[in-house]
Amino acid sequence: MKFSTLHKYFIVGIMGISACTRLDDVSYNQIIAGQFNPTTNDIAALVGAAYTNWRDVLQQWNGLFRIQEVSADQLVIPSRPNGWVDGGIYRRIHEHKWTPDDDVTIQTWGRSFAGITNCNRIIYQIESGGIPITDAKEATLAELKVLRASYYYVLCDLYGNVPIITKFDLPEGQLPEQNTRKEVYEFIVKEITDNLPLLSEDNNQSTYGRFNKWAAHALLAKVYLNAEVYSGTAAWDKCIEQCDAVINSGAGFALEANQKDVFKTENETSKEIIFALPFDEKYVTAWNSFSIHMETLQPSSQATYNLQFTPWGGICAIPQFIDTFDPDDSRLKNNWIQGQQYSSSGVALKSTLGAYAGKPLSFINELPGVDQSEEVHGFRLGKFEIADNSTVNLSNDWPLLRYADVLMMKAESLLRTGKADEAAILVTQVRARNFTSNPAKATVTGADLMKGSRYDYGLRNHLTSTDEGGADIQYGRFLDELGWEFAQEGRRRQDLIRFGVFTTKSWLSHSPNGDYRTLLPIPRPEIAKNGNLSQNSGY
Repeated sequence: MKFSTLHKYFIVGIMGISACTRLDDVSYNQIIAGQFNPTTNDIAALVGAAYTNWRDVLQQWNGLFRIQEVSADQLVIPSRPNGWVDGGIYRRIHEHKWTPDDDVTIQTWGRSFAGITNCNRIIYQIESGGIPITDAKEATLAELKVLRASYYYVLCDLYGNVPIITKFDLPEGQLPEQNTRKEVYEFIVKEITDNLPLLSEDNNQSTYGRFNKWAAHALLAKVYLNAEVYSGTAAWDKCIEQCDAVINSGAGFALEANQKDVFKTENETSKEIIFALPFDEKYVTAWNSFSIHMETLQPSSQATYNLQFTPWGGICAIPQFIDTFDPDDSRLKNNWIQGQQYSSSGVALKSTLGAYAGKPLSFINELPGVDQSEEVHGFRLGKFEIADNSTVNLSNDWPLLRYADVLMMKAESLLRTGKADEAAILVTQVRARNFTSNPAKATVTGADLMKGSRYDYGLRNHLTSTDEGGADIQYGRFLDELGWEFAQEGRRRQDLIRFGVFTTKSWLSHSPNGDYRTLLPIPRPEIAKNGNLSQNSGY
């Protein structure tokens, strides 16, 4: 995206504040409370420091995106001619054999709690007077508490039983107590509902990438959507209520006419985005901050997009998922890189590695298994626009919450409360933009959504093949709709768990490996540091 002045405050604002200290002070790199009277832009920068952890949580190596997607039935990181073995971690994710010592179980815990600590720190600084905010003090504190709840939402979803920490000035050596998943869920709900009325109703540049009232409603809808998983008690009517708050807000949210516009490089003006994580390669420079193009494209693909670095070639689609698409669905062509690849000048590219070296680089919807593959195997991830001359990071903003998701959350809640025909109206609304070549196919009925899944589940690899199918999945067709609309957005594991598929079905090289795998283990290093933590069941 192109960063506005406000977005620059989020990333470099602290530097600007530091530069305002007097030259005769001993410390030149700290904010001196007595000399600091924060403006609206200063507040944006201060709060922005707590938002930046979300980028690490989602996109940094072995983070939230990877565990949500690679553990599920749409994406896989198979062994490639150039590697992608890394001690077997990606295979363990696919096969649900991760351990408390694996990086993928450790990183999201630490990154999420780093975000929580940042929120607690800034809340403490404001409440103690260290940051002397007078205007919009209560609104700022409310925003930080909802942001903190969003980090707890991640922890509740992945780990369940985590400590609830709301204080920054804890006594030295005090170790937090562990809470149950239900307690964490209830804390999240209360934090959002208590603070939501204090949030801004504005939906403009000043609230972009921040929790305004509508982003909080959408987050709460997401929490209620998964309430039965988190707490044992469903909350479909409450989810509908939160979705309606956004739908009827009058804040300007709507579906884009073209789904691709939500994911283009300069997507910050999209009317579909409710809450985004801003990215710009000029300001977000940490390695792997948004490197999905590097992780999915093959080395020769550098010439297609004139990339500044050679791609690494790894993650791709699982063929069984691709086979579920209607060929007239534009999302199949627009979101998945497939077929013969060409340079930006139109020259047909060739493979450079493995058994296909020197042969045409043409991505096919075939994959031997998680344990072996060649450069041509598997459609590649192309939902987010890959801008010409991109660095190792993309500059697209990440739409963490978007209007299509609100419509589909409401639709699912209606479906599960016996209102299938009402749900079908919303699903048809989301589908319409994707069947412009054959509009009649966009329409679905309530009876359609009651059917099983089109996904042909079962092992499908070079060693074995089994047949399970998806006809027995309750509301499986709706699960398919979620897959077609939200693929590559870092959420598939959560959806599979809610539909009872994650630990019961097989795909590619994955077989079920225990119902307890719906939760990750508490990282072993965390248990070693805190004797109050008990390991999740099964680990």
